[in-house]
Amino acid sequence: MPDTQKRYRPILADLSDAQAAQLCDELRAELIQDVAQTGGHLASNLGSVELTVAIHRVFDTSVDRLVFDVGHQCYTHKMLTGRREEMSSLRQFGGISGFPKPSESVHDAFIAGHASNSVAVAVGMARARTLLGEDYHVLALLGDGALTGGLAYEGLSNAGQSGEPMIVILNDNGMSITKNVGGVAEHLARQRLKPQYLTFKKGYRKVMGLTWIGRKVYRFTHRLKKAFKQTILPSSMFEDMGFYYMGPVDGHDVAELTKLLRYAKDLNEPVLLHVRTIKGKGFTPAQTNPDVFHGVGPYDPDTGALKKPAGDSFSSVFGAELVRLAREDRRVCALTAAMLTGTGLEGFKREFPKRCFDVGIAEGCAVSMAAGLAKQGMIPVFAVYSTFLQRSYDMLLHDVALGGLHVVFAVDRAGLVGEDGETHQGVFDPAFFDTVPGMTVLAPASFAELRSMLRTAVLDIPGPVAIRYPRGGEGEFTADCSGAPAAVLREGTDLTLVSYGAMTTQAVRAAEILAGRGVSAEVVKLNTITPLPEQIALASVRKTGALLTAEDTIASNSVGRRLAACLGREGIRAKVALCSTGDTFTTHGSVPKLRELLGLDAESLADRAMEVLGRG
Repeated sequence: MPDTQKRYRPILADLSDAQAAQLCDELRAELIQDVAQTGGHLASNLGSVELTVAIHRVFDTSVDRLVFDVGHQCYTHKMLTGRREEMSSLRQFGGISGFPKPSESVHDAFIAGHASNSVAVAVGMARARTLLGEDYHVLALLGDGALTGGLAYEGLSNAGQSGEPMIVILNDNGMSITKNVGGVAEHLARQRLKPQYLTFKKGYRKVMGLTWIGRKVYRFTHRLKKAFKQTILPSSMFEDMGFYYMGPVDGHDVAELTKLLRYAKDLNEPVLLHVRTIKGKGFTPAQTNPDVFHGVGPYDPDTGALKKPAGDSFSSVFGAELVRLAREDRRVCALTAAMLTGTGLEGFKREFPKRCFDVGIAEGCAVSMAAGLAKQGMIPVFAVYSTFLQRSYDMLLHDVALGGLHVVFAVDRAGLVGEDGETHQGVFDPAFFDTVPGMTVLAPASFAELRSMLRTAVLDIPGPVAIRYPRGGEGEFTADCSGAPAAVLREGTDLTLVSYGAMTTQAVRAAEILAGRGVSAEVVKLNTITPLPEQIALASVRKTGALLTAEDTIASNSVGRRLAACLGREGIRAKVALCSTGDTFTTHGSVPKLRELLGLDAESLADRAMEVLGRG
């Protein structure tokens, strides 16, 4: 809870407009240099520098609550709240997170990694403030992309109706919100934002509220003005929801932004400030290619060239194979939730624009739409990150599985993702997929297996089917063993080592390490994890008398726990060790470092096997 008994001054309260502008230039230059070393979300942060500085000139975020939407645009905020010297550790193991994190700083009001929820969270905070009789301001900062998600509108409707004093800042970089049309609209918008007008309006409202006749006149003029504005200005949607709309305003004019935030702060009602910004502002490569620099690896800060050029990845292999399938069968279509580039669908979009659907940040909508497509004879393939798919669990059950519809889920970023941390680790989907009746889940470990499994999923398997694959490229295992639900990769007599997907390489390495220690490990690779092909694994354990499972997913309802239950059901007595990411969230860091931390690297698996066998 914020300490409302003691309010501190805003961090940048004493800066002049000129000093604030200079600070913005300095911060932008540092961002370009810092992210060049660590990688991260660059374009969105470059576009929100002035806005963030203005917020910190007006509000004290150690007490006032600033709720980010998604949160990837929080780097300037972190630099201004005591973490400027730590930016070299951004997204690195043991360093600062790339997203807001309350455990990291009192200035981070709420964890944010997914989109469209900020207004709903903020109105909850505002209501808590009122109910507890406390004194602080509440702000929600969301991008226009978040408005493609239905939750954003639910939050806006709730916030406007609540009447709770709060400020919603809409950061519009022109990629989702339609521009205002016509010179009259632009002129009136500018007039409404002039200090003279705002001061007059504030005084007029105060004077007219002193008497009953004044209040009556104010209500009449307010209705008249509103009717006129609705014919000219584009703000009526927000005003109909109950917000006082301000904007649009230049999001790179830190002095003007500061004035408007100070005014909004005093209005004591729901306010929506519409800010126009340029994504990638100040860095030509990012400004020219904002999608490429949305989430980027280390690069040359002078040229923008990536230090490690992108090679083939599971995402690109998926996209290329889906194009081949679409050429063969006109029923194949693709869906994405605002992640066309991230999921490898650019080529599909170019070749089959009428069969490629981007629904925006609305995963639930994508799944329901896929159900409709499937019901009417199409073969929809929904490409989605593992953690974003979580948002559509109800639609997966109700709209797809209940009707036994053939929808293919291409689950990208499955397993440990790395530097984006807790909000993005794809460790939950095997657990919730297994609760869906009629679901089939495939887990390729190589590019070749992804191609084969995608073809099988699209053309041969009835009902809902998911293919889960990791971020980036393949490991040392490059074979295709996808012809059966499970395969024995290495014969052994002392221990059964079961794994699947990206962990296959670690399992094979562990078996090699164990061989050097005199232990014969049999490696069983699962190609299907739901329904579980238990018989091959059970037959192996009957022979070896020991089981070790290795998977980069949470322990709850993991393959390991399901296999252990099968052993009990069959009355097979064995030594058992289940290795997973555990029952908590996994922090940020490189994937190799996280595997080491969690005991999922080959060396750690070999050590755990020795312990199970009593040879440690």
